[in-house]
Amino acid sequence: MEKIKKFLGRKDVVPSMQRYGIDALGAMAQGLFCTLLVGTILNTIGQQFAIGFLNRIIVTIGTGEGAVGYTIGGLASAMVGPGIAVAIGFALHCPSMVLFSLIPVGFAANAMGGAGGPLAVYFVAIGAAECGKLVSKETKVDILVTPIVTVLVGVGLASMIAAPIGAAASAVGDFVKWATVLQPFWMGIVVSVVIGIALTLPISSAAICAALGLTGLAGGAAVAGCCAQMVGFAVMSFRENRWGGLVAQGVGTSMLQMPNIVKNPRIWIPPTLASAITGPLATCLFRLEMNGAAVSSGMGTCGFVGQIGVYTGWVSDMAAGVKDGITAMDWAGLVLICFVLPAVLSWIFCQVLRKWGWIGEQDLKLEL
Repeated sequence: MEKIKKFLGRKDVVPSMQRYGIDALGAMAQGLFCTLLVGTILNTIGQQFAIGFLNRIIVTIGTGEGAVGYTIGGLASAMVGPGIAVAIGFALHCPSMVLFSLIPVGFAANAMGGAGGPLAVYFVAIGAAECGKLVSKETKVDILVTPIVTVLVGVGLASMIAAPIGAAASAVGDFVKWATVLQPFWMGIVVSVVIGIALTLPISSAAICAALGLTGLAGGAAVAGCCAQMVGFAVMSFRENRWGGLVAQGVGTSMLQMPNIVKNPRIWIPPTLASAITGPLATCLFRLEMNGAAVSSGMGTCGFVGQIGVYTGWVSDMAAGVKDGITAMDWAGLVLICFVLPAVLSWIFCQVLRKWGWIGEQDLKLEL
C-alpha cells in the first residue's frame, strides 16, 4: 500500500475534493467559456449586426443532405468537448502527451453524452487523464503508449458511462424545468439561490446549468440568482473596492469574495437574499426565460453572457414563430432582474447588516 501511495504521489495523481470538485470543475467552466460561450457570443454578434465574416459558412462537413455548415462561432461551439477535456487535463497537471490525447476523448464523450455531454466529458476526462498520467514516461516508447492508453481508456469509459450520465442529467434538468413551471414561485427561489451560490463558490454554475440543460423558466431563475451574486457583491463592496472591484465582480466573477466569505460568512447574506427575491419575480412576474444555450443560465453578468443568452433565446423563438416580438416588458424584466434589483436590494441589505455590526468596514475588501 505504501508503494502505491508513493507511486501515485510521484505521478501527481491525488484524488481529493479540491482536485476533482474544485480545480477540475473550475477548469470545466473555462473550457465551456472558451468554446460554447464564445461561439454563442460570436454568432449572436454576427446575426444582430449583420457582420458578414461572422455569418459566413467557413467549413462544411459531410456531403449531400447530411452536410453541416459551420460559422466561426459554430466551430467554436462544436469544440466544447475537446475544450472541456483539455481544460480539465491542464488543471490536473497532465503531461503534454496526455493533455493532447484528451482532445479526441473530449469529443467522443460529448458526442455520446447527448444533452448531458459536458457532464459526461467531466467524468470521462478525469478518468482518462489520471490513467494517462500513470503510464506517462514509464516506458521507452512513451510516444506510443501514453496517447494510446489515454485515448483507449477515455473512449472506452465514454462508451460505458457517457450515455447514462447524459440521460440522468437530462432527466434531472427536465424535472427542475417541470417543477419550475408547476411551482414558479417556490422553484424560482430554490433555483435562483442554489445556482447563485454555486456561481460564487469555487465550482462552476455554468457547468451545472450546461450539464442539467437548465433552460426556460428554470434558466431564467438561474440567471437571476447569478446576477444577484455578481451585481450584488459589486455594488455593496463599492466603498472598499471602487471601480476596479465593480468591474471585476460585476462583469468578472463574485468568486473573488470567497476568501472574505470564509472570514465572515455574513457578507453572503445580502446577495443571497436578493436572489431569493429576484428569482420568483423572474419566474412569476416577468416570465423571464433562458431559451439560448443552457450554459448561459449559469453565467450571470460575466461578460454579459447571461443577457446575451436571454436575447438569443428571444431571437430564436421569433424565428421559430413561437414569439411575436420583443416587448417592453421583456426588456424591463431583463434590466430589472439582471441589474437594477440586485444592486438596490443587496445594497439595502448590506447597509442594514453594517449598522448591526455584522459586516465590518474592510470585510468586503478585495486584493486587486
